[in-house]
Amino acid sequence: MKSLHLAGPDDLERLLPMVASFQTERAGQQPDEEHLSAALTPLLEGAPQGAIWLIGPRKAPVGYVVAAFGWSVESGGLTATLDQIYVRPAVRRRGMGSEALFQLTQALRQGGVTALQMEVSASDEPLLRFCRRARLQDRDGAMLMRCAL
Repeated sequence: MKSLHLAGPDDLERLLPMVASFQTERAGQQPDEEHLSAALTPLLEGAPQGAIWLIGPRKAPVGYVVAAFGWSVESGGLTATLDQIYVRPAVRRRGMGSEALFQLTQALRQGGVTALQMEVSASDEPLLRFCRRARLQDRDGAMLMRCAL
């Protein structure tokens, strides 16, 4: 059964409440719907920099995944970074996130993506376990560093 669906412009209304919940839960931020809408819309309209997939039934999704695309000489080409993965709290721990990530890695591999990565806090044990089950590995003490522009 396919539990992952590429999201399009018509999915914005279903997506926004889940992304707002992610922002509140993970980042402790009060969501700015206008900002979120501006960030999601280009991806939903097919911008080549990334894509969003809905997890679960298309009309009543239980979560979503956002991937951003880049290029890495080290990895030998096109890479994907999992920017966000979210499953509604009421249906977590049922394997839906793992199944979606498995389907996503298959599709990305078929699309020519050579590596998948995700930023994870060293103190977030549940997310670390989830990532390790999905075969994402630590990079020998490497840290992702960032500068806001």
